[in-house]
Amino acid sequence: MKYKEMRYEDYKINVKLVLSGLWASVMFLYIYGDYFELYVPGKTQGLLNGQNLLNTPYKLLSATIILTLPSLMIFLSLMMKPKWNRILNISIAAFLTLFTLLVGASSLSEWRIFYVMLAFLESILTAIIVWKAWHWPRM
Repeated sequence: MKYKEMRYEDYKINVKLVLSGLWASVMFLYIYGDYFELYVPGKTQGLLNGQNLLNTPYKLLSATIILTLPSLMIFLSLMMKPKWNRILNISIAAFLTLFTLLVGASSLSEWRIFYVMLAFLESILTAIIVWKAWHWPRM
C-alpha cells in the first residue's frame, strides 16, 4: 500500500513578526534568569542589605537601560520602517550577544550554572536576530 505524503499548509511569516517573537523570547529568558537568581544562597540577603552588584544608582540605571532594550525591541520590530528596523536590530542584538556571552562566562559557578545556560540561549537568540535582520528580504 502506498502512503500519501503528509503535507501541511505553511505560511511565510513576515520578518517583523519573527524578530518581535525572538525579542520576546529573549525577554522571557532574561526575566527567568533574574527570578531564578533569587534562589542563589545569599542573594536575597544581599538585596536587603545593599551588598550586590547593582549597589549604586548609576549601576542600577545602566542595568535598567540594557535590560530595557529587548522589551522595547519587541514593539519597535513591529512598528519601525525596514531600513531603521534592520539597523537597530543588528546593532542592539550584536551588542547584547557579546554582553550576554560575557555575563555567562563570568557566571561560571555551581550555583549559577543555570545563568550560564540562559546566557548561552540568549546569545543564540540574539545571534539569530542579527542573522535574520542582516538577511532581511528585499522587494
